[in-house]
Amino acid sequence: MLGGWERGQMKRLNLKWTLALPLIAAFVGMSSQPLHAEVQEKTKKVGKVTVHYKVVLPNGYDSEKAYPGIIALGGGPQTMNTVDTILARNFRAEAEKRGYIVIAPAAPDGDVFFREGARIFPEFLRLMLADYKIQDGKFHIAGPSNGGIAAFHLAAANPQYFLSVTAFPGYMWEPTTAKLLAISRLCVFMYVGEVDEYKWHDEMRAEAEFLRSKGTVARYTEERDQPHRLDTLAGANAGRLFDGFEETKKGCQR
Repeated sequence: MLGGWERGQMKRLNLKWTLALPLIAAFVGMSSQPLHAEVQEKTKKVGKVTVHYKVVLPNGYDSEKAYPGIIALGGGPQTMNTVDTILARNFRAEAEKRGYIVIAPAAPDGDVFFREGARIFPEFLRLMLADYKIQDGKFHIAGPSNGGIAAFHLAAANPQYFLSVTAFPGYMWEPTTAKLLAISRLCVFMYVGEVDEYKWHDEMRAEAEFLRSKGTVARYTEERDQPHRLDTLAGANAGRLFDGFEETKKGCQR
């Protein structure tokens, strides 16, 4: 089933990776949220690469306590600007409220995470696990647009470090049966706008169907009247992403 499909998709998928999620000037500074936990900006040396990243800590953070963790990946060029955007739109408020640690790296040297930027993994994950107590030693990984593509790519390469992968939208970069099977024991959540101008629907739907055929809890959702940037998963609606993370506690195989 998948063999012919994956070969037919390769050329078309390769044309899409540079699509950038539009940047939004919506980052909320710490000074406007004095009651919220700290957002830390840090750097870490991974081999010869200096990685810049931000960390959201939950309200009442206790360094001796284990928390669920999320690796959040920005869209577009995956710079620190896109990190700021996704934290403000999709992750920070719910993470602080629900008790999650969110770690959001910027792509090193301008190399997106489903290309050369992937070289910092899995070492970056090991370093984060050394710095923070993460429940079960595994993360959720999620992102929009290029961040969703990167989430799938990194989860397939390092499935032992993840509980779930969420793309809103996104799909497997250069898909193969082996790469999809690598994430088949994770929970998979895929969201795309009904009127997404880049029309990623076919790739995403086919991957979700394949994963479901393998017994994976894999959901594909078209968000009504939404374009590429999904407001239905941002701001007051961001809790839907976290509902998916919480669902992994029930297991990811049917």
